[in-house]
Amino acid sequence: MSQDKLIIFDTTLRDGEQSPGASMTKDEKVRIARALEKMHVDVIEAGFPIASTGDFEAVKAVAEAVRESTICGLARSLEKDIRCAGEALTAAESSRIHTFIATSPIHMEMKLRMTPDAVLEQAVMAVKMAREYTDNVEFSPEDAGRSETDFLCRVIEAVIDAGATTINIPDTVGYNIPHQFGALIATLRERIPNADKAIFSVHCHNDLGLAVGNSLSAVLNGARQVECTINGLGERAGNASLEEVVMAVRTRQDIFHCDTTLDTTQIVPCSKLVSSVTGFPVQPNKAIVGANAFAHEAGIHQDGILKSRETYEIMRAEDVGWKASRMVLGKHSGRNAFKSHLRELNIEFNSEQELNEAFSRFKELADKKHEIFDEDLHAIAADTNWSTENEFFKLISLKVCSETGEIPAATLVLEIGGEEVPAAATGGGPVDATFRAIETVVNSETRLQLYSVNNITSGTDAQGEVTVRLKKDGRIVSGQGADTDIVIASANAYINALNKWNKIQDREHPQRGNV
Repeated sequence: MSQDKLIIFDTTLRDGEQSPGASMTKDEKVRIARALEKMHVDVIEAGFPIASTGDFEAVKAVAEAVRESTICGLARSLEKDIRCAGEALTAAESSRIHTFIATSPIHMEMKLRMTPDAVLEQAVMAVKMAREYTDNVEFSPEDAGRSETDFLCRVIEAVIDAGATTINIPDTVGYNIPHQFGALIATLRERIPNADKAIFSVHCHNDLGLAVGNSLSAVLNGARQVECTINGLGERAGNASLEEVVMAVRTRQDIFHCDTTLDTTQIVPCSKLVSSVTGFPVQPNKAIVGANAFAHEAGIHQDGILKSRETYEIMRAEDVGWKASRMVLGKHSGRNAFKSHLRELNIEFNSEQELNEAFSRFKELADKKHEIFDEDLHAIAADTNWSTENEFFKLISLKVCSETGEIPAATLVLEIGGEEVPAAATGGGPVDATFRAIETVVNSETRLQLYSVNNITSGTDAQGEVTVRLKKDGRIVSGQGADTDIVIASANAYINALNKWNKIQDREHPQRGNV
């Protein structure tokens, strides 16, 4: 039996970022890209360079930082997009330009206002232009899942002749059903005369909860690249989940005649990193990376596991990166041991200053908590990566008063652009009072869309991790804060969101690139 390679194309940094509130900074994208490289992901779609100066710089930074994975930039089938993507990818060891144009009747008529012949001509032009920068060119007929098969065949044959080496078939709106989508891949590969000159890929959205099912059906019908994201992150209901696709193929080798070359032990650390950076928590019952994915409570299950793991587990937890989360480090641990453990968690800093600040925060936390967990370190890293260069607003001190029968009040001091400013307010509770106090001096005019609190670890001394989402002018930003004091964590999360807003308010929303 021949064993083909299944290429994993990760688009967490591009399509994943299209989740409202999941916008990432350049440094955050580099951190995640390095973690994906450590996992041996084949292709990393780093962003949509034409969208903004920030996106361009982020793609450029990832191209400079990553050496082992191919770095991809997204571009519409427009000259300015392709030129911009080519320039952003100049420093990449291995680069790819991914260009797209819609091919479904509804998109061509209602969105593009173009005839099918004009769309075909534009697609061919884009591929030829992309070949000026790299011989690794991917083409996507957007909304392929609702396109007419005859026209799809015409376009794909033409772009392969023009030099496209990967043909990606997107189910852009999550409309397809697995057997139908798999049959489409088989039909295209059979009917297109030069189909053997390109790798067929799929990019499925999860609107009906079928993104992974559709992707796997496509693989069974000859697709040899899957586009996916960590934790299934993505716009609307998300994308196909990388961890689910990879482990389904790896676990069911009796069915799939292909496999990936990923180091699956890096899946859980990467999942935690993405969750920490974006502020999107992973649900406990999420396959592979959820906290309960390998937990057994029912007595009959526990009995079976004790006798033979295979009775109720089809994968080993350690094969996807689960391990005891308790650190062997404590408040007497040295800086080198701390740095080494961070490296194991895919946590790296851009400077000695950042590392020193993280180490200082670790020592402070160790004085408050008896046990330190890996999740605590991810929270420290998330705070530290912002604090060294992005803090226009900074919490200096906070005092709250919450007493039965009295109106809660908060008094605080903020540093704003280097100047300390006092503030005070009352509210429905200590957190509400704190947020109101911040707004009396910041006056951001944003609206609070989400306030969420999660225990990072167990125990009454656990750090509380707070996520807030603020909305203004159609843009949403998320902020995170962690502390053993939940009110301080809340204040830090709110200020973190304000700092992100201050940082990215001039940046166009990444959802402009939609495949």
